Amino acid sequence: MRTIAIVGGTGPEGSGLALRWARAGEKIIIGSREVARAQERADELARRCGSATIEGAANADAVAAANVVVLTVPFPAQADTLKGIRKAFRAGAVLIDTTVPLASTVGGRATRVLGVWQGSAALQARELAPESVGVAAAFHNIGAEALGSENAVECDVIVCSDDENARSAAMELANLIPGARAVDGGKLENARTVEQLTALLIAINTRYKVRSAGIRITGLPGLPLP
Repeated sequence: MRTIAIVGGTGPEGSGLALRWARAGEKIIIGSREVARAQERADELARRCGSATIEGAANADAVAAANVVVLTVPFPAQADTLKGIRKAFRAGAVLIDTTVPLASTVGGRATRVLGVWQGSAALQARELAPESVGVAAAFHNIGAEALGSENAVECDVIVCSDDENARSAAMELANLIPGARAVDGGKLENARTVEQLTALLIAINTRYKVRSAGIRITGLPGLPLP
């Protein structure tokens, strides 16, 4: 069985992904800097989905036990978190980065993104992760509220990666979420544009007074809408 560690899994985004994947039968480890908090959230999610395949652990322990690691921390914590778990990665593991450098994480507006020296949060993750770990960027544009609901998610998941194994893993996990659809977004450098779309969706949410605006890519042969 595949084991998925969700680093930052006690937050809304990480918890929502954990809930969806646990319902699909995946084994989940919620990672946190505080073990007690991780275990508490894992127990809560297990009760919600009726699954015993969710547990909690410290971030490094979660990463060491997993072959797929999903990073769901705010942008200011991304670099320090990756440095803290770097030595825990298994060789050949996959890292899926969901980070969006929103200006709101440093006191600015949520409808703006910060400039990142490497070009994007995803490329920063690639720089900080071990070379033996494949990196993909995905799940930027699905809102935490949509993930945490009981409804199908009306959103495509654009996956960007330079590593085919990481790309395949991220796309497979996206397709496990009811209503979602994985779309191959090409190279990891393209994640810069995908990250910026999150700020646009937040602005649309605000204008229309909703919280779950998503995106759909049309006209793709062989990829019918869910």
